[in-house]
Amino acid sequence: MNYKKRLFFIGGLIILGLIVFKARDFLLVDNTGQSAVDHDFKEPVLGIFDRSGKLSNYSVDSLAHVCITLDKSANHDTLQKLAAAMASLHDVMITIKMQSGSKDFVLKEVAKGEFDEILKLFGAVIARHQQHVFVRWNPEMEVPVKLYEWQYQSPDNYIEAFKHFSGVCKKYSPNVSIVWGPAGYPGTEEYWPGKEAVDLVSVTLNSKSEGLAMAYPIERDLKTSIKRKIHRVRFMNKPVLILGAEKQNPLSKTAIARALMEMKNDAPTIYGTAEMDESGRLPSLVSKPVIGVYDPKLLLVSSPAVRTEHVFIDLRHIQEGTFQKDFDAVIKRDHDIIVSFEPWRDQKVRKDTNVLQNTIQGIYDKEFEELYRILASSKRTVYLRFAHEMEIPIHRYAWQSQDPVLYIKAFRYFMNFNKSNRGNIKKVWGPAGDRGSMEWWPGKDVVDFVSVAIYGLPDKNITDPTKQESFETIYNRKFNRIRLGGKPVFITEFGVKGPEDYKKRWMENAAGVINNHKEIAGVCYFNLADNPEVWGDIPAPDWSIKRETFNHFIQTLTVDKH
Repeated sequence: MNYKKRLFFIGGLIILGLIVFKARDFLLVDNTGQSAVDHDFKEPVLGIFDRSGKLSNYSVDSLAHVCITLDKSANHDTLQKLAAAMASLHDVMITIKMQSGSKDFVLKEVAKGEFDEILKLFGAVIARHQQHVFVRWNPEMEVPVKLYEWQYQSPDNYIEAFKHFSGVCKKYSPNVSIVWGPAGYPGTEEYWPGKEAVDLVSVTLNSKSEGLAMAYPIERDLKTSIKRKIHRVRFMNKPVLILGAEKQNPLSKTAIARALMEMKNDAPTIYGTAEMDESGRLPSLVSKPVIGVYDPKLLLVSSPAVRTEHVFIDLRHIQEGTFQKDFDAVIKRDHDIIVSFEPWRDQKVRKDTNVLQNTIQGIYDKEFEELYRILASSKRTVYLRFAHEMEIPIHRYAWQSQDPVLYIKAFRYFMNFNKSNRGNIKKVWGPAGDRGSMEWWPGKDVVDFVSVAIYGLPDKNITDPTKQESFETIYNRKFNRIRLGGKPVFITEFGVKGPEDYKKRWMENAAGVINNHKEIAGVCYFNLADNPEVWGDIPAPDWSIKRETFNHFIQTLTVDKH
């Protein structure tokens, strides 16, 4: 072999060696999808928030955090590498990222037991560890991105898979504590698997998933971000581990300390309103639902089926006396009334931007006194809704995109303002039913009904009426988001756009859903076009329907519930 060939041969061996070496690293950090310990993983435990006080003296510095990816290639050798990584550690938390060879199927495969043998091997390894082991499985599930296979999946599928994983894990390693690991993003509570399957909860600051998400604005203030994340898991009475992301802010621990101190001060509001019934039972109403309309042009109110009318009022209507006239007109038509009270548009030059703070400081007390006086002037049932659709991250209303704790205080102040309620006033909490609705849950003692709005065409980007979602699809999604409240549902607004024959079919679907959901106490059709100012350059959708279409809906609705 001549000199040049020899150099070429040696160079080739070096390159091949480098490729093999890099491939080894590639496997270890889990870029190929094969089972491996991730030696580059960095998500330190920065703090603990524990209402029970059981872990209040626990040192997070003693808790190491490692990560392993498991797919169906995992075997004894894979788990021995994990054991080796744990050998020199004291207490340890293990994040498992479990994935499938088939995209989007990992949750169903876990639920079916297809990973049970691997979990048995895993349990044997962690059962031998002398110190405490926390196991966190498929985290950040609620963030609407596709960084991991288990994201953008049905909450029901995730919950089923998590429960199965937790049960198998505890069977083979009784010393383990199971950690449910959302990022703490809006919508977290939809993926709650239940207290029996979970020992601790974790949230993550500046997670990779959230860095990719576009659905909600990022909290720039770290202290506020920490408070919101912990607030989103307030229904889960479990210790909360606060994790850092790879690029950690050096001020994180200071921000955590300040956030926890502020939450301690607001604990009666935050946790005094966070009751949750995990029995799965739904309110079951025997009577047929109340039928109502929002019908300013009085086109449907004379229908014999209509029992209640919807009015929207603000501070101006009370100050100028127009609400009294509208209220008297509804009562004269022998109807009950839904009153959506919007605490803004004050005529006394008080800033709308401070409406929630103004409420709890008593700024609007005279208007509240007049409102309740009017409501008490009749024995008719009043469904009173305050500051609705608060959870949508926009600025259509002055009480949107605000601190949920401040909203809860304002809602409770308003609903508890009237001490002489004779029982005819029903308290209605009215989220839109968007992601994260339960952040604003004000407590079951100030809520008789939860209301949601269901519109077939809520998105400005959808202009083709045939692309609207069905009533059933929207209701199921929204009910899943408010179910933790455990209260009957009053659909205080719903509507559909399009040709009349399309509206008729859509309303038939709505009637079928209402017939089959006994938790629905009432429905109210929005018989008008929406506010043009909200829709910008495109025409506002017209939800109004013909009398014949409404009558057909009523006839379909009168089928007995079963």
